[in-house]
This record gives sequence, C-alpha cells and structure tokens, in this order.
Amino acid sequence: MWIKIYKILLSSCFLLPLKDLSGLAMNMELENTVKLDKSWLQELEPEFKKQYMKDLKFFLQSEKKKGKEIYPKGKDMFRALNLTPLDQVKAVIIGQDPYHGPSQAHGLCFSVPEGVSIPPSLQNIFKELENDIGLAKPSSGCLESWAKQGVLLLNSVLSVEKGLANSHSSKGWELFTDSVISKVNEKEAVVFLLWGNYAAQKGKSIDSNKHLVLKSVHPSPLSAHPNFFGNKHFSKCNEFLESKGISPIDW
Repeated sequence: MWIKIYKILLSSCFLLPLKDLSGLAMNMELENTVKLDKSWLQELEPEFKKQYMKDLKFFLQSEKKKGKEIYPKGKDMFRALNLTPLDQVKAVIIGQDPYHGPSQAHGLCFSVPEGVSIPPSLQNIFKELENDIGLAKPSSGCLESWAKQGVLLLNSVLSVEKGLANSHSSKGWELFTDSVISKVNEKEAVVFLLWGNYAAQKGKSIDSNKHLVLKSVHPSPLSAHPNFFGNKHFSKCNEFLESKGISPIDW
C-alpha cells in the first residue's frame, strides 16, 4: 500500500510537503505525486522535518536554478524504497551514489534501465553470479526484479549532477540513508552485501549477531580481481535466508 505525501516541484527538483505548497504562485509547474511506501513512511516521516533535509532541499533547489542537470529524475530518487517496502526487505546492497551518465540512473544502486548498456561494475556482478550459481549473464542491467523480491538496492547518496561523480556527497543524503539502514537493522535476519570500503563503513553499525554481513572488495574493474570474484555472496545470501525459513532470492 502506498500513500501520497509529497508533490514534486519541477523547478526545484525536490520534494515539498503539501503544507508548504499553499503559498506558491499558481503558475509554478507541479507534476506527479511522489509516493512513499507506507511501511517506510511510518518510520522515516520525521526525517523530512529535520534541518539536514531542509538544507538538502535548498541545495537541490539552488542547483536546479543554476541550470544543472540532476540524476535520477525526482520521481525516482526514492525508488529503491518504493520497490522494496521495509516489511519485505530480505537483503540490502549498498552503493555510493547514482550513475552520472545520461539515461543510467533510475534510483536503484548498480542497476540501469532496460535498453541501457550494462556498466562495468554490473558486468562483474553478473560474472560472479555466473561463477557462483551458474546464472547465465542477463541481457539487461535492470535489477528491478531483485528489488521486487526484497533486495533493497540502496545508494548512500540519492542524487548526482550530470557528469560529476560524488557531486552531491555530504549534502545530507548520507544522514537520510543512515536512518534507512538503521530501520532495516531493527529487523531480524537480513543479509547485507557490502562491496568496497565505502559500503563497509556505511554498514559499520549493522548488528552481525542477528544479520548476515557479507563483505568484499568493490566489483569495479579497478578492484574486482581477485577478491570480488569467488566471494559467493549470492549463494551465501540464499543459504542464510533459507536457514531462517525465508524464501531465497531468484537472482
């Protein structure tokens, strides 16, 4: 079940609470209602009222007014949460920030939309899947099917400027996604796949006594050899889930 709570202001590329829209000029362009899954809304609504989120909103508004192109589209910034409700999370893969190339980012870490060339890191992920469980390399880099099965594909930073990796780091997103991870940590028997030092640091507060925490180097071509290949994270994830009576992921 989804609940409508925010409207997107295209001229600012961010979310404004409905109560803040009352004073806007009638000619300001509004588009689709942004939906946040009810299970996440119940836990995360207070975050949208905090100062860091107000500062983040102001930053994004300012960048948009300067004519900068921001990825992903506003409606996709919280897509990972909407495709994987909190009460359905089985596993979490943590990325850093969205792809900064045209047409790549769509709100899911490592994933690209249908029809977009598969990025090198995702190619290595698929290669390890083949080595681990014998899955033939997919023709598409879209990981929506994972998300819909309970794999939260969460970037630490949920927006980026076109062509500039990490351009929106330290603007507030990290605090928000820390809260997301904290809420997942309150659950039982979740698998966290932490690839690279950044993800390991992001997940340092995860309770490994009740969750399975799998760590390896990043799947980037710069670091994947040799320790990413052969980590068997996908089979280990499913073995853990099945041991807890949870249905495995169809990777």
